[in-house]
Amino acid sequence: MSRGRHIFSGNSAYTADLPSEISVHPFVEVTFQNTVYQTSTADGSHPCWNEELQVDFTSPGHDYTFSGLSKIKDNININIFDEFVIEKHEEVCPKTCSGHSYVRKNWLGSVTFPFSALLEQSKICGTFQVSTPPILLGYTWSKTYVPPKEECYGQNLKEYTFLTIFATVEPQLSSAENNLQPDKLINSEDETLLQRAYIFKQACKMLFPKRRIITSVFDNQGRNVLVTKYITPLNPPQVLLDMYPDDPNSISDLVSRFVSLIPCMSDTVDENGDVDIWMTSEHCIKWGICNKEEHAVLLCNYLLYIGKKAWLLLGASVLEGKVAYVASQENGEFFLWNPLSGQCYKQFDAFCPLQSVDCLINQENVWFNMQQNSSPMCVSFDISKECFWKQMLPVIPQDLKTQTVQPKKIHYIPTDESLIEELQNRIEKTLKNKIMEWRSQHPTRWHRQCTNVLRQLLPKLEFRNGHTAKEKEENYLETFHEHYWVTGFPIQMLYLDVQSITEAVYQTGIHSSEVPNTEFALAVYIHPYPNNMLSVWIYLVSLIRHQ
Repeated sequence: MSRGRHIFSGNSAYTADLPSEISVHPFVEVTFQNTVYQTSTADGSHPCWNEELQVDFTSPGHDYTFSGLSKIKDNININIFDEFVIEKHEEVCPKTCSGHSYVRKNWLGSVTFPFSALLEQSKICGTFQVSTPPILLGYTWSKTYVPPKEECYGQNLKEYTFLTIFATVEPQLSSAENNLQPDKLINSEDETLLQRAYIFKQACKMLFPKRRIITSVFDNQGRNVLVTKYITPLNPPQVLLDMYPDDPNSISDLVSRFVSLIPCMSDTVDENGDVDIWMTSEHCIKWGICNKEEHAVLLCNYLLYIGKKAWLLLGASVLEGKVAYVASQENGEFFLWNPLSGQCYKQFDAFCPLQSVDCLINQENVWFNMQQNSSPMCVSFDISKECFWKQMLPVIPQDLKTQTVQPKKIHYIPTDESLIEELQNRIEKTLKNKIMEWRSQHPTRWHRQCTNVLRQLLPKLEFRNGHTAKEKEENYLETFHEHYWVTGFPIQMLYLDVQSITEAVYQTGIHSSEVPNTEFALAVYIHPYPNNMLSVWIYLVSLIRHQ
């Protein structure tokens, strides 16, 4: 990545001795519990900091046992910025005059993971894909660098950014062994099957204690039921199916995006928390919230409805700890879907965050992974091989496939678009007020013309497709490049509350510019999906006049 797509002219008020393209000067900020830690500034697109940051934190009630730390809900945010210096000269003063230098930082992307994931695993170590905005105004991607492993796996990684991280908790803590046996609370209706499921689970745990397996859960009425009864084809919203009637792959991406917009209940890491309570997919849609497993069940059921071969996958992720993904098979190839992010990975994607494949579930059976190496790239998904996969039910009861706790059909409610417009305006007003509050020592000027252009751009981003769309979007802003140095980006997130949106904007640091006469543009767009699932887009732009 390089900066300087729009350089300063020689007679501008803000000058810099830059070539037409210069390398970035990145640094990393780690934010946890409202405290910020920063690395030194490096040079170039391939920096190596090799620095240790010791992050202090506070546990609720100052309880630093495993149980006390498990109550911490905070995320660890790792943001990457580009640092550069702008030298200001008075317009009436020649360049030889001494001027004022201003340090500015531009947000490039982030990696975020919950503290609970670090607590579960004691350490997080690996190379992770950085979440970058779809457009970074003022920056171009390097076309000469080929990332590691690209040739091996045939991936197009030229416009991705990766960060190698090692994080740990000191001193190391371990959870106590769980002596509860919640699965023994069985239901007389399926007593034989539930007893078999419990014995199967205990046998698998004896073989691989750290691997995940769920054979039965409690429903919202307190009944213990086989997990297979949650898997069945269920209809996505019809409006999604109608968008690409002849393109199942595009529909798959769309329903995955829809599921990712449902807020997720945060997990509490509890050494005795082995009781699983799952809502049905219909209740998840109705209440607009669900846990990790319920997200995956919903996505799996959607993919089954559109004709995909799919399984619920339980495992572990480096950044998220215990996870539930969806595995699908098409033309002999396996794909791994993260229902919380909406992203899909090929099985042999070297940068898929899934670390371990432990268990597969469909409407007929539960399979436990018996292979020594549970990494997705090393696992064989051939469940017919008993030496690779241990199945819960060697003989499947004839009526088991038809038994389900799910409804035959999910009914969806259209979202009130008049309320969406009201919320959109409230978020935009709140963000503008917050930016002015964060910049209380400096005047904040809003560029109305640029804001109007951003409002035209944002609706196009929800269904943007490829680089052509990206180039068209950037062309809308070309008129400003003649008079301004323009930097900025759009960010997208699900709607939880206004506070979470405010926090996401604050993390980008776009408000921190101290360059005099900096102008800002901000626009908000909300794309509504059925049942009040909302995709929120915020476009943030900073403009510095050339002269």
